[in-house]
Amino acid sequence: MSQNLSIQTVGIIGAGTMGNGIAQACAVSGIDVVMVDITDAAVAKGLATVAGSLDRLIKKEKITEADKAAALARIQTSTNYEALKAAQLVIEAATENYELKLKILKQADALLAPEVIIASNTSSISITKLAAATSRADRFIGMHFFNPVPMMALVEIIRGLQTSDATHDAVKALAEALGKSPITVKNAPGFVVNRILVPMINEAFFVLAEGLATPEDIDAGMKLGCNQPIGPLALADMIGLDVCLAVMEVYLTEFGDSKYRPCPLLKEMVAAGRLGRKTGRGVYAY
Repeated sequence: MSQNLSIQTVGIIGAGTMGNGIAQACAVSGIDVVMVDITDAAVAKGLATVAGSLDRLIKKEKITEADKAAALARIQTSTNYEALKAAQLVIEAATENYELKLKILKQADALLAPEVIIASNTSSISITKLAAATSRADRFIGMHFFNPVPMMALVEIIRGLQTSDATHDAVKALAEALGKSPITVKNAPGFVVNRILVPMINEAFFVLAEGLATPEDIDAGMKLGCNQPIGPLALADMIGLDVCLAVMEVYLTEFGDSKYRPCPLLKEMVAAGRLGRKTGRGVYAY
């Protein structure tokens, strides 16, 4: 790891899917990690997920047993926020809930030294609004990692209105040290990727509702015509139709523009409990 990187230790709040994925990405890249969650069980599960993920990489001959051991040795776990004091950057990776994130961020903000950067891994919550609730708005930033974190190269780095250049540059350098390809985005609902992706999914539901083509043909059209690895309707089933609907409703409210109107068929399917893969039925049956 480059010694000129200002961030040598990363604190992560939340050992769930995103938290443990970020922990793995850091540890494999030679960066020390302190992963904190509320219970010993949650932390242990997060660490076990990382170990399992590294085992799969060994099977694929991407890493060695020694690499796995070294990576796991870099991850310290705790149920106490005090452990985060070792970090130069703390990433909050809790569930996508504004009140919960606010509570966690205020707790971390009160504890950490003033020069520590705090980042939120969010896909939809305003970074400007979260930053304003802390005492270090200039050292607050969004880092939107994509799932599964170890595999996905993209990180959206979101600048709130208050985020300083130095904070942005330090976090961008860290993302690059993790082998990621970051893009810089100004704070706005949906940032870049979801702002374009979810309305496209919504439009696919309008096309389906109008009976223009079958779901299979809509997905085949987008896969073959736009080089997408998965069609928009199959992707909606993966994401969850309820999540797609919630995102469209946020855009409609925040932008006040009718082009974000959720498709009535999408609303009907959510009302029917057909949410996609997680319920066994969405656009397709599983």
